[in-house]
Amino acid sequence: MAGNERTLPPEALDEWTVAACERLGLDADQVPVALILDLARDVAHGVARPAAPLTAFLAGLAAGRAGGAPQDVERAVAEVVALARSWGGEP
Repeated sequence: MAGNERTLPPEALDEWTVAACERLGLDADQVPVALILDLARDVAHGVARPAAPLTAFLAGLAAGRAGGAPQDVERAVAEVVALARSWGGEP
């Protein structure tokens, strides 16, 4: 990467995901990358950019406490995406 460029090409994001999962003892094949990126986008645009990583963490925490199954992740993400889409407007 040249200079201060912080945008990752897709293959670098995949490499980062695998490395982070290995470090945390997670199965990278069970990480719904697109779902989490969509969550971050919706929160960043609907609430505020700094809320995106915080919300991704909160959704992961909620999913883990609910059991950590794929449907638990999907449910937690759906809840916060719905909240973000209604934020500042009528629910």
